[in-house]
Formats: sequence, structure tokens, C-alpha cells
Amino acid sequence: MALYLLYESASGYGLFAAHGIDEIGQNTEAVRNSVVDLNRFGKVVKLIAFNPFDSALDALNQCNAVSEGQMTDELRNFLERSLPKVKEGKKPKFSLGVADPKIGSHIQEETKIPCQSNEFVLELIRGIRLHFEKFIENLKPGDLEKAQLGLGHSYSRAKVKFNVNRVDNMVIQAIFLLDTLDKDVNSFSMRVREWYSWHFPELVKIVNDNYLYAKLAKYIEDKSELSEDKLSGLIDILGDEDKAKEVIEAAKASMGQDLSPIDLINVKMFAQKVMDLAEYRKKLYDYLVSKMSDIAPNLAALIGEVVGARLISHAGSLTNLAKCPSSTLQILGAEKALFRALKTKGNTPKYGLIFHSSFIGRASAKNKGRMARYLANKCSIASRIDCFSEKSTTSFGDKLREQVEERLDFYDKGVAPRKNIDVMKSAMEDASNQDTEMDVEKSSERESKKSKKKKSKSKSEEDEVVADDSKSEKKKKKKRALEEETIRTDVNGKGNEDDDDNTEKKKKKKKSKDVEMEDASEG
Repeated sequence: MALYLLYESASGYGLFAAHGIDEIGQNTEAVRNSVVDLNRFGKVVKLIAFNPFDSALDALNQCNAVSEGQMTDELRNFLERSLPKVKEGKKPKFSLGVADPKIGSHIQEETKIPCQSNEFVLELIRGIRLHFEKFIENLKPGDLEKAQLGLGHSYSRAKVKFNVNRVDNMVIQAIFLLDTLDKDVNSFSMRVREWYSWHFPELVKIVNDNYLYAKLAKYIEDKSELSEDKLSGLIDILGDEDKAKEVIEAAKASMGQDLSPIDLINVKMFAQKVMDLAEYRKKLYDYLVSKMSDIAPNLAALIGEVVGARLISHAGSLTNLAKCPSSTLQILGAEKALFRALKTKGNTPKYGLIFHSSFIGRASAKNKGRMARYLANKCSIASRIDCFSEKSTTSFGDKLREQVEERLDFYDKGVAPRKNIDVMKSAMEDASNQDTEMDVEKSSERESKKSKKKKSKSKSEEDEVVADDSKSEKKKKKKRALEEETIRTDVNGKGNEDDDDNTEKKKKKKKSKDVEMEDASEG
């Protein structure tokens, strides 16, 4: 039976024919040795057809399909066009060797072409991969490496593509850091207490809170300088005037030893570090709450942000938590106790991390196991909704929390809870109402933006009209001024001509008078 080999490269699909297999024998070790030598391997394996990819996007789509074990239309057409045709009702006299058994089974289901994937075929495909550049003509050196690098980057980007706001890894890191900070702040606070107690031992009994103690140690410094002048500052820190006065009285009669200025400076600096860590812990908790509202809003609404984050962290991711059955979720965090019970044939644990939920503590001793089982069931539902729903909403988590409250009342008072179907229907109605409200808000925002644009356009048009009117008025004024000037010039010209005529007449009269005077004198 003839053997054909399908090779998926970064540049396209290649179909090879294996000849002379009987001469080598189907021995994996022999094939492994012959693969290295191109002269021997080229006599056995020859290229039959090659189908290059149209573009980088086409290569990415084909690679995604192959990785998922799916045969694309392009691959199907290539195989039907390149492989020998089989008559209807007859078995094919060849087989197709593929690297992935998943795609082989899919090809066999769709095209009835017998496929195989074993060590022998894999060694032949390894040889094709090793000498692929030699089989393809007109392939420049380095082109295949560039195609592989580009396809690898695009394939990795497509696989790692995610919503930035729903990255559960941030929650895992935040809850780990939060637990570490709790331990560190507690140990550092105890160190501040022990250190400053050498100087002011009575302060430990008055102030129990670690953060307030560090703040007071930084504010007081030397107890001998503590007086009524610092009373207002103590009241601001403690929030209680009686405690502030008690601190001042205790400082006056303190049995502690004096510390040097250098020691006090070190205590003050260390107290400041503890205060900074405590403040950062509060900010980190707020950050965790905000991230949980984006990643797992229903789980956070049901069991709380911290417990929900611990469940996600212990499972590894929100997807892994959603895949866990409720029985597994119930004992997450109690694996050691479970395996110890299985080994010793004792009682298995009833709860793990969900014990930190307030519902377990509120249940009676005999109902704690039942409550843990019911709560784990609801947590499993909430985690699946958060993981696989496209829209984030807290309506399901709120309704599930109401169900847990009703179950507590049922265990304590015997009040019958609502049915699960009715609760889920109301939750879906609330979620749809929230979606409609969001759509209405978005549409209102769009309308307001459009109205603003229209107003701005109308204002600009009005301004243009006003500007045109003002321009026309200016033009009219200019025309009127020019006409008036021309009229004035005409009038002035006529007045000048009349003046010239009068002067000429006067000159003639003078001349006539002069002539008469001359005649009279001659006579």
C-alpha cells in the first residue's frame, strides 16, 4: 500500500510520497538513521504537491485549524486534488500519514481517506522537516525561517489574546501578596511593640491596635517630653480623649528605661515603615475588590472578595475553578486532611477554604456540613456564570446569596425557601433590565452628543450668517461712502469752474476800466 505524507509548514501544505519503504523496512531505527542523509532520504521521499498559503492571515487560520484537529476547506481541496482518486465502492490503495492523530481522524471521517500516525510516520515527517528547503524550488535561504517566526508570533498572540479587565492572574498575585502582607505587618508590629516597650511599657495595655500603636510610637518618641501640649495630637490619632489623657498619665509614671536619640530615631523609622505597609495593605485590598468585581462579580457577591479570590488562587484560574464540581470546590484547601482521612479510613473533611465564609460560621454545629455542601453548589454555579458569560453582572450572585440566606432560615426556623427555577428567572430578568438600562444610557449619551454637535453646527451657521450680514453691510457702507465722495468731487469741480468764470469777468472789467482811464488821461 502506497504511503503519502502530509506536512504542514509555515509557508503552505506539502504532500510527499514515500517510495521504497519495503527496501528499508518499517524499522524506526533504520528510518531515524536514514533521515539525516539527504541522498538516501531523497530517494525514499519525494514531493508530490505543494499548496502555498495566500497570506499571513491565511497561514494563521490554517495553523489554528490544524492545532484544533480540524480540516479546512483549503486542505480538503488540496488533498482531493493531489491524492489518487478512488472509485466509489472500492477501498483506497494508499494511506495518508499525518503528525497529529486528531486531524487524521477528522480527515478520515470527512473524506474516507485512511490515515495513520505512528513512530514510523513521525520519523519520516521529521526528515521532511529537516530537508524541507531542499524539496521546495525557488525558495530563498532564510524565507522559511522568517515565515516560521512570523507565524509563531501571530499564533502565540492569538492564543494569549484576552480581555485585560478579566485577567485572573492579577487576582491570584494580589491575594498571595495580601496574605504575605498580613503576616509581615503582624510580625513587624510585634517587633515595634517589643522595641518601644523598653521605653514605654504601659502603652501596650492601653492601645491594642497595631497600626495605632506604631502611629503613637512615632508621634510620642520620648515619653519624658509628652505633656498636655500634645493632647490634641493624641486625640486625633486615638479618636478618644479619655484614652489620650490615660496615655499622658501613664507616660508620667512610666517604669520604662530611657533611650538614646539614635535608638529613638530607629524606632521612629521602623514605626513609619510599619505604617506604610499597613496603608499599602488597605490599598491592595481595595484593588483586589475592584478586580474581583471585574473578573468574578457573582462569586464575589455570593461569598465575598477575599474568599472568592482564595478559591480562584487555589484552583489556579477562574476557568479551572469553573470546571471543578461542587464536591471538589467544597474541600478546596483541605487536601491534606482529605488524604489523611482516606489513609486512616477516618471521617473526611466537610469544608476547606469556604469555611472562612460567614455562612458557615452562622450555621449551627449539626448543619455546618449541609451548609458547606449547599454553599459549594452555589459557588460552582456562580464561578461558571462568571467564567463563561460575556456580560458582567452581579444579579445572579445576589440571587444566589439570597438563596443561601433562605437555606439558613430553613435550617434554623423551618421557613421553606423558594424554588431554584423561580430565583434564576428573576435573576435573568434583573440582568436583562440592567442591559436595557445600559443601552438606554448609551443611547441617551449618543443623543446628547448629537444634540451638542447640532447646536455647535447651528451656532457656527448663525455665526457665518452674522458674519455674511456684517460683510454685506460693510460693503454697502463702502459703496455709499464712495458714492458720496464722487458726488462731493463733482460738486467741488462745478464750484471751481464758476469761480474761474467770475475771476475772468472781473479781470475783463478791470482791463476795460484801465483802458477808459488811459483814454481819459490822453484826452
